[in-house]
Amino acid sequence: QTSTGIYLPETAKEKPQQGEVVAAGPGARDEDGKRIAMDVAVGDIVLYAKYSGTNIKLDATEVLILKESDVLALVES
Repeated sequence: QTSTGIYLPETAKEKPQQGEVVAAGPGARDEDGKRIAMDVAVGDIVLYAKYSGTNIKLDATEVLILKESDVLALVES
């Protein structure tokens, strides 16, 4: 609980994770079917919440698949 009375669960106190974008899709589509460009690109360093995304094994390498909306910040591009 903060000094103003707001309760912060333990998950809110965890620091974000950092990773490098190794691949990015073409982006989502808007209501008219037009492609919306991604804000992240291969090589970007991003921050994301600890429990975001899905871990998979790809060619014997562990990778994390995130939605662009799971990215909290772009640290370096």
